[in-house]
Amino acid sequence: MRAGGTRRPRNGQATRAKRAALLGAVLAAALVLTGCALFDREERSVSVFDAEPGDCFLVPEEITAELTELRQVDCGRPHQQEAYAVVDYTPTEGAQGYPGDAVLKDFADGSCAAEFAPYVGADYRDSTLFFTYLLPSARSWEQGDDRAVTCFITTTGAPLAESVRDSQL
Repeated sequence: MRAGGTRRPRNGQATRAKRAALLGAVLAAALVLTGCALFDREERSVSVFDAEPGDCFLVPEEITAELTELRQVDCGRPHQQEAYAVVDYTPTEGAQGYPGDAVLKDFADGSCAAEFAPYVGADYRDSTLFFTYLLPSARSWEQGDDRAVTCFITTTGAPLAESVRDSQL
C-alpha cells in the first residue's frame, strides 16, 4: 500500500457496499419523512384554557353550549381556526358574580376586533378573514378563575393552510 492511498475491494465489494449505503440512506430518509408527516397530521386534544395565540385548530365536530377541549393541529396543516389573542375581562368595580352573556359578548366583540390588526397586519374591516371567540361560561366563572376571552381567526371559505400572523389577509 502507498501512503495516502485507498484499498480497492475485491470481487464487486465496492458496488455492493455503495448499494447498501445508498439503500440505508434512502430507508433512513423515508423513516424520518414518514415520521414527520405522521406527526404533522396528528391532532392533539387540548384544554380550552391552554389555547394560545399562534395555535391552530379544527372546528368542533359537534356544536355544544360549552367546550372543554379543542382539536389542535400544526398550522401548516389544513385548519379552520387560529387563536390570536387571549384577553382578560375585568369586571367593573363593585360587580360581583357572572356578568352575563350579553356583557361578555360586547367585551369580546370589541376586544377581538382591536387585537385583530396587530396579529394579522390588516384591519378587520378590510380583511378576508373573520373572527370568533370563546367566552367564560357561567359555570367556569363560578367554579374557578375563568375570566378570559379567547379570540380565533376563522374563514368561511377554504381551510387555512398556514398561520395568518402578519399575513395582511
